Amino acid sequence: LFNNNPKNLQMLEECLGVKATSRDGWIKLDGDDAGVEKATWLFQALEGAVKAGIAIRNRDFTYALNTVISDGPEPLNELYSVTIQTSSRKPSVNPKTIGQKRYLEAIRNHDITFGIGPAGTGKTFLAMTMAVIALKEEKVSRIILTRPAVEAGEALGFLPGDLYEKLAPYLRPLHDALQDLLPMEEVQKQMERGIVEIAPLAYMRGRTLNNAFIIL
Repeated sequence: LFNNNPKNLQMLEECLGVKATSRDGWIKLDGDDAGVEKATWLFQALEGAVKAGIAIRNRDFTYALNTVISDGPEPLNELYSVTIQTSSRKPSVNPKTIGQKRYLEAIRNHDITFGIGPAGTGKTFLAMTMAVIALKEEKVSRIILTRPAVEAGEALGFLPGDLYEKLAPYLRPLHDALQDLLPMEEVQKQMERGIVEIAPLAYMRGRTLNNAFIIL
């Protein structure tokens, strides 16, 4: 529940003013009632997450602890109850933060959603997850993945290969996210049939994209 990291228990003790002892698969809590109650909430929520197949890493423990301190157990219980399965051959997808959970809900409930945040916060990956689910539920007939080809020190014209090969490095993050959600052969099959399309933004002008899930 605490990633078998003593530093996590030490952080718990410092934040809640309790004494936490772990041995042989159990955790003993000592301290004032308020601190013990919050620590109990924390471990109950984490236990539910583990039973749901969610791996608890150090940053997940830290986030869960801070959430319990500020908002109580309910937000965590709601967070860990969300599980999205895109393929029986791939691990399920779970939002890691309340912000990610709200992002998924916004995509599900609105036609247009803007995701703003630094790199590595799951904006593209979670959007891709919802796109795959929408396709499987036949809410859309195709997925369009597009992004601007922003040059970083080397002009496209000097890169080797045809147009697709020149643009491949810029579109690689979209490929990676898609392959994390679906088996490789299914990704290739859907792309060959035109159901999943990855294209640079510059080539999207003038196109009519009906019944499509578009990720920019």
